[in-house]
Amino acid sequence: MRSSKSRSRNKSNRNRSPLGNVVNRVFDSSGPEGKVRGTPQQIIDKYNQLARDTQLAGDRVLTENFQQHAEHYLRLLGAAQKEQDQKREEQERQNRERQAERDRERAQRQERESNGGGDEGGQDDRDDAQPDVIQSDSESDSGLVETPESQSSEKPQKPKRSRKPRKKPDGGNDGGGDQGQGGGPESSAAAE
Repeated sequence: MRSSKSRSRNKSNRNRSPLGNVVNRVFDSSGPEGKVRGTPQQIIDKYNQLARDTQLAGDRVLTENFQQHAEHYLRLLGAAQKEQDQKREEQERQNRERQAERDRERAQRQERESNGGGDEGGQDDRDDAQPDVIQSDSESDSGLVETPESQSSEKPQKPKRSRKPRKKPDGGNDGGGDQGQGGGPESSAAAE
C-alpha cells in the first residue's frame, strides 16, 4: 500500500471516497521483494511476473505470496471498474430520460402548431408571453415577421381636440384687455 509518509501528509483527504479514480491512481505497494509502484494494472502485471519467476525457481511459498498481492490489486481494480460501469449506466439512463422528455415536448409543440396554435389549455406560460404575429395585408409576402419598424413611416394621427373660441375682452375690465393673451386659466386650456 502507501507508505506512512504519504499517509501522514494526506490526513485532510481521509474523508474522500475510498475508490475515487483507482483505475489511474498510482500506488506504492510494499511486497516481499520490496516496493512496487504504479497503477493497479501495472502492479498486477508486476506481481504476476514475479510469481512466474519464483515458480520457475521452485519457491512455492513466495509464488503464493506474489499471487495474493496480485489478487488484492485485481479485486481493487475490479471494484473500481464495476463502480465506473454503474456510474456510466446511470448517466446513460439519465441521458435517455432527458432525451425522451425533450422528444415528448417537441412532439407536443409540433402537435399544437399543427392544430393552428391549439387552445387546448395545456400550453405553457412561456407560450402566453410570446407576442402575436402581425398579419400583413400587402400582396408581396416575404415570409418575414412584420415589425413595427418595418411598417409605413406614417404615424397614426391623434384626433385633434376642438378648441373653445377665445373670449373677447370686455371694455369695462381694468386688466387692459390682456385676458386673451395668456395668464388666465382659460387661455392655458385653449393653448392645448
